[in-house]
Amino acid sequence: MNVLILGSGGREHAIVQAVVKSSKLDKLFTMPGNAGTAALGTNIPGDISDNELVVSTAKQHNVDLVIVGPEVPLCNGIVDRLQQENIKAFGPTKAAARLEGDKAYSKELMRQARIPTAEARIFSDYEAAKTYVATRDHALVVKAAGLAAGKGVVICEEPAQALLALEDIMLNHCFGDAGKTVVVEEKLQGTEMSVLALVDGTTIYLLETAQDYKKIGEGNTGLNTGGMGTFSPSPRATDELLDQVQTEVFIPIIDALRGEGIEYHGVLYAGLMLTAAGPKVLEFNCRFGDPETQVILPRIRSDVLELLDACASGRLSDMIIDWDTQSAVCVVMASGGYPGKYQNGKVISGLSQAARLENVHVYHAGTATIEDRVVTSGGRVLGITALGDGLADARRRSYEAVDLVSFDNAYYRKDIAAF
Repeated sequence: MNVLILGSGGREHAIVQAVVKSSKLDKLFTMPGNAGTAALGTNIPGDISDNELVVSTAKQHNVDLVIVGPEVPLCNGIVDRLQQENIKAFGPTKAAARLEGDKAYSKELMRQARIPTAEARIFSDYEAAKTYVATRDHALVVKAAGLAAGKGVVICEEPAQALLALEDIMLNHCFGDAGKTVVVEEKLQGTEMSVLALVDGTTIYLLETAQDYKKIGEGNTGLNTGGMGTFSPSPRATDELLDQVQTEVFIPIIDALRGEGIEYHGVLYAGLMLTAAGPKVLEFNCRFGDPETQVILPRIRSDVLELLDACASGRLSDMIIDWDTQSAVCVVMASGGYPGKYQNGKVISGLSQAARLENVHVYHAGTATIEDRVVTSGGRVLGITALGDGLADARRRSYEAVDLVSFDNAYYRKDIAAF
């Protein structure tokens, strides 16, 4: 098979590294890719939000399967466009991807399907939102309804903070058009857990769980990011809990979409809060999580390309996933200043030394190659994953690898998977 993977982050490098092991693979292309994907296949420059460019690229290279990494092309309808040209794609259609692209729509659909989630109100008018928040006396979460690269959520311990968040989002447009509509909801208390599932329209196959760290600062402080680290599996993920999540979350949302004439294919990601009253949905994403992918895929012993192809082809019920029983921990190394302003072009050293460590994967995210040197080209630069006999061993191995890698003004949290 000739395969085209869309994206340029750590998630895509993890997918590339998993797919390249497949005996079914002939040629592998990544668009636009990064320094890590370039070492495993062919990078093709181009804007993946340009549907026609993606289609022409897939045709030019006789691609049999397109694997879509990020949410933006999915919400732009790339899968619909590829299907029109009879090109197989792994990922949901534009209508199905609205689950992530429009948090207001997602919240309404959850209400209709009686899926446990936080109580919320939806506003497109700033004054109405301001009046509502001013009447609250407890912690709130303010969310930009549109896509904001994982940063459009502001957790507010007091209503006064929520008022400032509304002003930043709706008046100052800190998240651009994504903040035209906001969702204001109660802040749930508990432990977060990510549950991802492969869905082929009818079959739902839950993958191993993960827990991620969104805040930039240690102790879960500071601004939200796209993710500063993660581990798998979650110690809270009992068989009983996962059965409950399947029954109360995944099956109802897939049925609710089907009731609207939408058949879901690809990855469905449920971000959950494990509360005293049971699991509640924080959000749905319509693709592999980043950096959750960097701890889930390394634990799959089965042929990942065959698995994703079966999902895209409606043959998921024929698949059995063989899981590595080891735990995985990923530590993200970021550019200093992220998620705010930061500088690119910093030379990265120690990559080969870290990659030579046993059970370590160095996933490139914001990297590029200039004159045979790997340099930084993004906020989140690397995701360094290690497998080990339990989370403590995996964590130790991951930080050993992190210590070997350096670039000017590098930043990472030192408390990933620390209990």
